[in-house]
Amino acid sequence: MKKKIVLIGGVVLLTVIMVGYYFLLTAPQGNAGTQRFIVDQGETRAQAVQSLVSGGYVRNAIGFDLASILSGKTGEVAPGAYKLSASMSPFEIASVLNAPPYMKWAIVPPGWRKEQIANALQQTLGWTDATKTEFLNAYKTLGGADYEEGVYYPDTYLLPVAETGTQIAQRFILHFNDVFAPYAKEAAAQNEKWTTTLKVASLIQREALGPTDMALISGIIWNRLNIGMPLQIDASIQYALGDQGSGYWAALPKGSTSYPSPYNTYLHKGLPPTPICDPGLNAIVAALNPAKTDCLYYLHDPTGLIHCSATYAGQLANIQKYLK
Repeated sequence: MKKKIVLIGGVVLLTVIMVGYYFLLTAPQGNAGTQRFIVDQGETRAQAVQSLVSGGYVRNAIGFDLASILSGKTGEVAPGAYKLSASMSPFEIASVLNAPPYMKWAIVPPGWRKEQIANALQQTLGWTDATKTEFLNAYKTLGGADYEEGVYYPDTYLLPVAETGTQIAQRFILHFNDVFAPYAKEAAAQNEKWTTTLKVASLIQREALGPTDMALISGIIWNRLNIGMPLQIDASIQYALGDQGSGYWAALPKGSTSYPSPYNTYLHKGLPPTPICDPGLNAIVAALNPAKTDCLYYLHDPTGLIHCSATYAGQLANIQKYLK
């Protein structure tokens, strides 16, 4: 009798173990394709596990956590994209999520120039110097001179680690073309080249301290262009100088307004040869919708407020009032 009870108990225990193993540690499907699983920036491990459950990649969170503990892969999941399948076991999924993602997040803020983006991507994606150089020169085969600068739209990107510099540049340009398309049409309706809009927007982006300044600065830039007055914008010289050891947008050294460059808008009338940065949407909108003003000069006081004047004498007075 005792042997029979023990035998029954053993069978029950084995059944429980098998059922538990099935529901906790096996794949939800027997034959499923590979899909992209995305872990957002700032997402915790617990949130990622819940996404695995809701996406059908694992049967339940308990089973995945158990598999992670048993395989020693319990760390936070890095943001990015992973290739997963519902036919993978929790052990296999834990192993994939413990490795670097095949796509990583990259943020491009408004106002960066191409070299800043390349430097950030090199760090994020693990590029060699050769790949970075390829990225910087990709415009030559992806659109020519009109795409040399300003067409890597500021945004958050999910980028494949294994792609070439040219492929990544193409991703940026395609996104820019998609976002900018309606504004290019608006520029054409105003009898203005899209490249002109982008140049003006890039100057606005670097000169403004925030979105509220942009329409006024746009109006002043257009006023100067319309009367043939030099723009005299410091940011264009900063672009020409590049990184002199203090960053790409460091304060201008003494005598910089005489720096020989087609980007020196103190020496040369009109717009620079290319945009000087990648402008955001607010700057693009401001370039197409300048404020109506008689001002030709402006400055920001120490609190960040903008003050403008129609005359140079008024500008001198504002300097004395707000900056002395």
